[in-house]
Amino acid sequence: MEGMPGFWDDSTNATKIQKEKNLLQEVTKTYNSLKELYEEFEILVEYAEDGDEESGEAAIQIFDEFIDSFNKAELKVLLSGEVDSNNAVICINAGAGGTESCDWAGMLFRMITRWAEHKGFKYQVIDVQDGDAAGIKSATVTIEGNYAYGNLKSESGVHRLVRISPFDSASRRHTSFASMYVSPEIDDDIEIEIKDKDLKIDVFRAGGAGGQSVNTTDSAVRFTHLPTNTVVTCQNERSQLQNKAQAMKVLRSRLYELELEKRRAADNAAEALKKDIGWGAQIRSYVLHPYKMVKDHRTNFEMSQADKVLDGELDGFMDAYLRWSVSSGEEE
Repeated sequence: MEGMPGFWDDSTNATKIQKEKNLLQEVTKTYNSLKELYEEFEILVEYAEDGDEESGEAAIQIFDEFIDSFNKAELKVLLSGEVDSNNAVICINAGAGGTESCDWAGMLFRMITRWAEHKGFKYQVIDVQDGDAAGIKSATVTIEGNYAYGNLKSESGVHRLVRISPFDSASRRHTSFASMYVSPEIDDDIEIEIKDKDLKIDVFRAGGAGGQSVNTTDSAVRFTHLPTNTVVTCQNERSQLQNKAQAMKVLRSRLYELELEKRRAADNAAEALKKDIGWGAQIRSYVLHPYKMVKDHRTNFEMSQADKVLDGELDGFMDAYLRWSVSSGEEE
C-alpha cells in the first residue's frame, strides 16, 4: 500500500490485509450508494408532490433501483459467517452407477466452474480423476473470490439427475447421483492441528494431461488423515513439493469443515451432508425428462430453466439457501 514502506515484503500477510481492505471498501461503497439513492428518492417525491409528473416517474425508477440494491446489501449481511468471505475448496465425487454418475459429476464440475467464470472468480483444478468412459470419478477445485465459500456452501450435499441417458441405446430414463463437498480455504490464522503420526503420505506418478516433467516423475501426492479417514490428492503442480503444499491446504480446509459439521450435528443440523450418495439423500434434483425442473429440497426454491442452472446460474439457489439457513437455525 502507498505510504507503507516494506508492506509487500511479506506478500502473504499483505495479500490478506489487501483482501480485508477490499471487503471494507465494498461495505462502505454499498452503504453510501444506498444512502444516495434514498436521498435522491426523497427529493424526487417532494417534486412529484408539487405536481412534477417527470419527477414522479423518476422516483419510481429510483425506488426500484433502491430495492434491488437493498436486497443485494441484505444478502451481504447474510454472508457474515466467520469464514464466509474466504475462498472455497470443492470436492466432487460420482456416486454409484458407473458411466452415468461419472458423466453427471462432470456436468456438476462444469456447472460450478461456469458459475465462477460468470462471477469473474479465479479457479484452479487441484486434482481430477477421469471416468472410464465419460465424465469424472472425482475432482478437487479451489475457487478464489470474495465470499466464494459463503455462496458455495449451499452446494454441499448430494445432487440427483433424472434424464434420458445418452449412453443407453434403448433411450431409457436414468437417475444418477453425485456429491459436492464445499469447505472454506483456511489461512494460517486459524489453527488446525495435524500431527505427523496421523498423516499418511503417498507419492505416485501423475497422470493425465501435463508437461513432460509431470508425467515422468513421482510428483503427485496423496495425503490420508488417519483419524478422520480424509483423503486428499494433488497432481496439478509440476513438483512434488508444490503438490504437497496444495494438498496440505486442501486437507486443512476439509478438517476445518469437518469440525464445523460436528458443531452442526450437535444442534441436529446438516444431517443431509452425512448421508450416502444415493436415494433419499439428495439436497437438489435436476429433472431433464419428462419435463425440465431444478428443485432444492431444503428451501423449495426451483427453476424451470434447467439448462441455465447447469450453465452456472445458481444465484437464486444460493440466496434462498442463505435465507433458509438463518430462519431454520442452520448457521453455526
